[in-house]
Amino acid sequence: MSDAFADHFSDHASDYARYRPTYPDALFETVTSYAPSVDLVWDCGTGNGQAAVRLAEWSKHVVATDASGEQIRAATSHPRVEYRVEPAGAVSLEDGSVDLVTVAQALHWFDLDAFYAEVRRVLRPRGVIAAWTYTLFAVASDEPAAGAINTVLQRYYDDVVGVYWPPERRHIEQGYRSLPFPFEEWDVSDREISTEWTLDEVVGYLRTWSASQRYRADRQADPVAEIDEALSAAWGSPDGKRTVLWPVPIRIGRREAGR
Repeated sequence: MSDAFADHFSDHASDYARYRPTYPDALFETVTSYAPSVDLVWDCGTGNGQAAVRLAEWSKHVVATDASGEQIRAATSHPRVEYRVEPAGAVSLEDGSVDLVTVAQALHWFDLDAFYAEVRRVLRPRGVIAAWTYTLFAVASDEPAAGAINTVLQRYYDDVVGVYWPPERRHIEQGYRSLPFPFEEWDVSDREISTEWTLDEVVGYLRTWSASQRYRADRQADPVAEIDEALSAAWGSPDGKRTVLWPVPIRIGRREAGR
């Protein structure tokens, strides 16, 4: 990947912070359980700090970095989270100081050679790295009209904004299995995000997608307008909440002894 920082999110950092799914406790229980200790966690590509503030509940101190100053300025404050505007491949953490490195929904943007070199530098011996992503969401199958709603959402993803997805998106679709991960890796089952959202929250989330932003910049129009009628008809009452699910693939590995 290029060394250049591709910033797809700063222009709508506040919306990104508002319309993002919340990670479940089970994810953090899993990730932290593999680390030998959790005195210091480095959350890289932290974005709005969503994962960082949750990790602070499970650790003593979190250093959360992101190359985007706009994202850091919109991040949620927490007494045990220290935010820094730094790229993934060059951070100010000390050698051998970190117990756990985490990357939430950001690994596909990194210059991996530079990032992994930093991971090896800052991790303590037998320290752990965990990277996860969440793939395309869907309304739970037992919800009314789930099939019709999910058909519209899939059409939006594939046909309306499909050509505007950055090429890195394929790594999310493949659960990060297509990315190199040069660590002693454990076989970890996927987790799942589940939340209750209204139609407005779903639409707000769709508009935060990088592909939606690129569509808007290219066409000077709102891409959601292309599915608004069909999605509203399938959803029913806009105030009605439905269970929305995201699969969460995880990769967890350990710094090999002597490396």
